[in-house]
Amino acid sequence: MVAVGDGVGAPRGMWEALAEASDSVGGVRLLLGWSFEVPKIDWSAFASVSTLMGGHALRPLIADRTVHYLPVRYGSVPALFAGPLRPDVVIVAARPSSRGLVLGTEVSWLEPAIRSARQVLVEVNPELPDATRAPALPEDRTTVLGEFAEPPLSIPGGRLSPAVTRIGELVAGLIPSGATIQFAPGTVGAAVLAALDEPVAIDTGMITDDVVALDRRGLLRGTPLAAYAVGTKTLYEWADGRPMIAGVETTHDVSRLAGLERFFSVNTALQIDPVGQVNVETVGGDQIGGIGGHADYALGAARCATGASIIALPSTRRGCSTLVARLDAPTTTPRSDVDIVVTECGYADLRGLDDKGRTAALLPLFPAGIGGPASPSA
Repeated sequence: MVAVGDGVGAPRGMWEALAEASDSVGGVRLLLGWSFEVPKIDWSAFASVSTLMGGHALRPLIADRTVHYLPVRYGSVPALFAGPLRPDVVIVAARPSSRGLVLGTEVSWLEPAIRSARQVLVEVNPELPDATRAPALPEDRTTVLGEFAEPPLSIPGGRLSPAVTRIGELVAGLIPSGATIQFAPGTVGAAVLAALDEPVAIDTGMITDDVVALDRRGLLRGTPLAAYAVGTKTLYEWADGRPMIAGVETTHDVSRLAGLERFFSVNTALQIDPVGQVNVETVGGDQIGGIGGHADYALGAARCATGASIIALPSTRRGCSTLVARLDAPTTTPRSDVDIVVTECGYADLRGLDDKGRTAALLPLFPAGIGGPASPSA
């Protein structure tokens, strides 16, 4: 089993050599994560290719079954790496520092993978920011493959539609001053941060350029905590020298999150059903996303006595209602971990309601009504 680092700072220069070596050895299983770029290699060189995160650049390869999506919540990955997914080799990109070789824009699941692996292969990239809380790579198990000096991938944010902007305003109105928030990747999370007018702390899965903007407005409390940094040069320069990127054993620890003061998770969804069950993975057979930290953060916030688990989504997607009679995929996050639902039409607090009451509260948020399963082209 060979696990390859993911995110915008993933190793990029070793793919052809890895495929050639795997083809010559035979029987090599490849494990990927949150991929933003797909190498042009012969995937048949590997006995199998799996990923911990669906969607993004891997979507076509998942669709044709070249890559197999594993329905895994990020908080459970360390346990899997101690058992059935224990990697023999981990390949990462790292930068030199006074502490030794350190990870750059992501730690996420790499820290438990490195701890479990017999060997760590490193592509040295001095262009990565020094932004992690993780320890230096273990010298006794680390081999340097060579240097690949390239900045992290630039992933700019998308444009905010009027509906998403309104959602951001409504969610921001639910967040008290001094709260700690987690926000989902994408335009909904960006709209929420843009609408905030009270200082907050950030404890989330992914730091973006929007956090830099929040800091420049004087509304960021302390140093953020996240598993990934994904953005543009603006973010990477700001992140350099700030120890804010950590592993999932810390970032996605549900008990730690539940113990925070005023912790609010703000996640989005592809679909929601009439009782509040959420799908963030598949629509019409298309693997759009993955479980990631959605379920971890929602549960942590739902358990926080002074916080709430918020699901914020547009009422329609490509002309179809996002409120559906039946989800297109198995439930990503159960209704028990969904406290408040927000669309551009308003919000509904579902806490303390039975299923009939939850449905009655949700219906006004979706003027298009309850839709059926989406078609493959939806």
